[in-house]
Amino acid sequence: MGQNGNNKSLVEEEEEEDHETASLSLCNKEEDEVKVNVRGSSSGAVNVTKHLWAGAVAAMVSRTFVAPLERLKLEYMVRGEQKKLFELIQKIAASQGLKGFWKGNFVNILRTAPFKAINFYAYDTYRNQLMRMTGNEESTNFERFVAGAASGITATLLCIPMDTIRTKMVAPGGEALGGVIGTFRHMIQTEGFFSLYKGLVPSILSMAPSGAVFYGVYDILKSAYLHSPEGRKRIQNMKQGQELNALEQLELGTIRTLIYGAIAGACAEAATYPFEVVRRQLQMQVKETKLSAMATCIKIVEQGGVPALYAGLIPSLLQVLPSAAISYFVYEFMKIVLKVEST
Repeated sequence: MGQNGNNKSLVEEEEEEDHETASLSLCNKEEDEVKVNVRGSSSGAVNVTKHLWAGAVAAMVSRTFVAPLERLKLEYMVRGEQKKLFELIQKIAASQGLKGFWKGNFVNILRTAPFKAINFYAYDTYRNQLMRMTGNEESTNFERFVAGAASGITATLLCIPMDTIRTKMVAPGGEALGGVIGTFRHMIQTEGFFSLYKGLVPSILSMAPSGAVFYGVYDILKSAYLHSPEGRKRIQNMKQGQELNALEQLELGTIRTLIYGAIAGACAEAATYPFEVVRRQLQMQVKETKLSAMATCIKIVEQGGVPALYAGLIPSLLQVLPSAAISYFVYEFMKIVLKVEST
């Protein structure tokens, strides 16, 4: 009996050891899974940050490059300037010097950098999610347009306050408000917080089709090229294993990326320019004489006819062509440099 008792004790000890080993193994497995999840979420956050930075840098470079043309466009749209283009250039140069053409550029960067960062990132994310939902290997044109519209709405909702402040600063009397902080305080104190969202409806009505056209046209042109014999040959050469620099890794190449970006930008600008004019006028209105978007549009047409809705379109297109070209080129380039993964 004593011997049987000892044997039973040994069996129980072995079972307890096995149980402890299994428990430790399970704990280690759970710890490994937690580490993998943390590592995955960390790398995901880093990738999102890099993706946003690619869009932000694209906006900074392109906006600084075309700031003089942006200034001319605002002179026509906000101040109602009637002078010819070259006369307006001479006027600004004489009164403010060369730096006058970059007036408000810092605020413009503060507005467009986060806007473009969100816009580019949202488009890539929405497009890829739609593609996963439908199970397609490649996005359809409809998915591209829907993703572009959704990205435009997302970026507008998040970034319109800075755009309103900038418009107020470059308007007549804006110099006396004292920069970004001063303009912000003035608008909050005199018109309330929601004055920062003046023109939100026409902004959304403008940015939804603008984003759809801009991203949709670029992606359609890109897809058409990559499916052409020349495009297939280029991709095949890129996959042969030889080391390529960032410029050589551009799927479309430098020139084609610039051209396709310019075409997409021009199409988007021409399609949505009247909304932009109405939005700027709404942002200029004070609380006492505030009109609805429709009433503002009618007033513009009554005062200057339908062409008034396209006031400043030529300098705007001159600004958009290089801006969109540089923006898309820098964005594609920075995604390669920062090694941004597909979302």
